[in-house]
Amino acid sequence: MKVNAAILYETGQPLVVETIDLAEPASGEVLIRMVAAGVCYSDYHIINGEWQHPLPAVLGHEGAGIVERIGPDVTRVSPGQGVILNFRANCGVCHYCVIGRPVLCNGIATPRNTMFDGTSRLSKNGSILHHFSRTACFAEYAVVPESGAVPVSDEMPLDKACLAGCAVMTGIGAVVNTAQLSAGATVMVLGCGGVGLNIIQGAALRGARKIIAVDMLDNKLEYAKLFGATNCINSSKIDATKEVVEISGGGVDYAFEAVGNVSTVRQAYDMLGPGGTLVMVGMAPEQKEFSINALSLPRGEKTITGSWYGGARPWVDLPLLTKLYLDGKIQIDPLISRSYPLDRINDAFRALVAGEVARSIISF
Repeated sequence: MKVNAAILYETGQPLVVETIDLAEPASGEVLIRMVAAGVCYSDYHIINGEWQHPLPAVLGHEGAGIVERIGPDVTRVSPGQGVILNFRANCGVCHYCVIGRPVLCNGIATPRNTMFDGTSRLSKNGSILHHFSRTACFAEYAVVPESGAVPVSDEMPLDKACLAGCAVMTGIGAVVNTAQLSAGATVMVLGCGGVGLNIIQGAALRGARKIIAVDMLDNKLEYAKLFGATNCINSSKIDATKEVVEISGGGVDYAFEAVGNVSTVRQAYDMLGPGGTLVMVGMAPEQKEFSINALSLPRGEKTITGSWYGGARPWVDLPLLTKLYLDGKIQIDPLISRSYPLDRINDAFRALVAGEVARSIISF
């Protein structure tokens, strides 16, 4: 079938919106009519060349839509169902899937720029296009593995559900699944974009005593207040590390880094108190490294841990997040600063990089 999609042909260049060919879903695959897709920094890392990815490619990994058709052997979703895309489609039977850590699935031998069988469903004039994260949802339709399409309640608005597929899951999951934050803890969140704001509301949900938001932009800090920050610090104006240590009475229990920059990772580590945990959520450029004083780890009994996709169990957590939203226990609406049509996707990325938005969505 013919669909309009946003294609990255060359790093450092704008996406090109044009008509491409999308093949029918094969065995174990699902065709989704996209309703909305979030504009996320993970896609931008590919655009600006900080992450390596085969090109040309259709980007987009944070999306929601409606099942249009299913391939053979699909049993868990049906045509007409609303679904959230899970950009860590998994095999279900490897060691990590079985122990409940499907984001670490290593049971699929093929690269994630293809479908499970190692081939693409995307092409242009007979030439193959690559899938980003087996989702490729900057397009009117997407073919994904069955485990990459998680059904949600009919009551859930799909333009809000798309953000549960990455920003909400990554942020709240980092607090609940990765840190397993306990009530009464002190928390610092460095970086108040879409993911950072969800870390903040996750910490509020878990009953954190203090939630200190740190960013260089005042508009981001205003968003942070909406999501539960008790203190806000503009790090472009004052020494944020000193201020955090003072507010928390010697350093925080949990520091969440949601920028993906080695300097802010180190800064977040320096904000920890004794026994504190640094949770690295932001996705740094490939090949970047940071250093700390080795003795500070055992002497201060500090912990450094990573959180990818909020340690998601997508078929458990994504429906739960939508229920929390429908029950009024978490917010998604304030995350959506702007909505763009597909042909203005480059404007959406410009706004993201400029820090003008919490999150933008592409509406189909």
